Amino acid sequence: MIGWNEGVTNAISYIEENLDKELDIKDIADKAYVSAFYFQKIFHVLCEFTVGEYIRNRRLTLAAEKLASTDARVIDVALKYGYDAPDSFGRGF
Repeated sequence: MIGWNEGVTNAISYIEENLDKELDIKDIADKAYVSAFYFQKIFHVLCEFTVGEYIRNRRLTLAAEKLASTDARVIDVALKYGYDAPDSFGRGF
């Protein structure tokens, strides 16, 4: 049987590998071999924030790094990380 920490670690690895794609909580939970509902509870207890907050923060961090280190346009970076418009992307910061 897989432990909580290992399951969450597997799920986080999956999230990290797919931050530039649309992520579904069921697919993420499958990596931890638990239901979506249970995974969200476990994740919050272990990490002290929600799965959605984790994904949003990681995407914003990667986007900020890309903007700081390249000449990429804001709209292109925003779209890559799942934001439909620069204004919604800007609010994230």
